[in-house]
Amino acid sequence: MQETPSEMSHEEVLRVRLQVLRQEHGDLDTAIRAMEESRSPDLLAVKRLKKQKLALKDRIARIEDELTPDIIA
Repeated sequence: MQETPSEMSHEEVLRVRLQVLRQEHGDLDTAIRAMEESRSPDLLAVKRLKKQKLALKDRIARIEDELTPDIIA
């Protein structure tokens, strides 16, 4: 009988992290839309959330690049 490894591989960790970041990105998007649709939106807070969302997008892109193998053309 084979034992299953108790630790996740680097790729599995990246995939889980990617899923978490995508969820956070979606949550920020929802929060931004809700703030913008409010009667008197806090423009500074909206700007900060948009900046956080952009930073998350960059982190997502870096992880996706790491998970995607290089193809030699």
